Amino acid sequence: MNFVAIDFETANRYRNSACSMALVTVENGKVTDTVYKLIRPPELTFDYWNIRIHGITAKDVVDQPTFAELWDEIKPLLENKIVIAHNAAFDISVLRSILNEYGLEHPMFKHACTVDLSKKVWPGQESYKLSSLAEKFSLSFNHHHALDDAKTCARVALLAAEATKSPTFANLVDVMNLKLKDFKA
Repeated sequence: MNFVAIDFETANRYRNSACSMALVTVENGKVTDTVYKLIRPPELTFDYWNIRIHGITAKDVVDQPTFAELWDEIKPLLENKIVIAHNAAFDISVLRSILNEYGLEHPMFKHACTVDLSKKVWPGQESYKLSSLAEKFSLSFNHHHALDDAKTCARVALLAAEATKSPTFANLVDVMNLKLKDFKA
C-alpha cells in the first residue's frame, strides 16, 4: 500500500493562498516520511474565518518561504505517485492554483479522495467529515492542522484497505468502483 496523503490550509477564500501544507508518505502500508511547511502566500491577506479554523496568521508566515521556494523539495514527493486527500477537490485545486500562480511545472501523478472512498467502504455513516471518521475509529488528532489532517487521511485510507483486504491503493479504488484521476493543469 503506497501513496502520499496531502493537506493544505489557506489564508483566505482564494485557492492560491496556501499558508500551510503537509505530505505523509506511506510505503508498504507504513508511514515512512512526513513533511509540514508553513508557507508565505502570494498576498498576506488572511480572512477571519480561515484564521478561526486553523489558527495561522500573517505574522506566522511573513518570514516563511513561498510555495515557489519550496517546490523543488515538494515536487519529487508527488511525482509519479498516488496522491490522496480528504475532500481532494479542495486540496488538488489548491495545489493547481498555487502552481499556476507561480508558473511552476505541474507534476505527474494520480489522485483520489478519501471522502469518496469512505462512502463506498463504510456506507450509511451520518457524516464523512475527517473529524467524524476519526471519532468512529478512535483516532485523535488536531483538526485543521495540515500534518494531523494528512496523517488522519492516511490512516483512513489504510483502514479502508484493511477492511477490503486490498493489497494496493489502486486495487482498493478498483474494488470500490472508483477511479484514480490524473492531475491536470
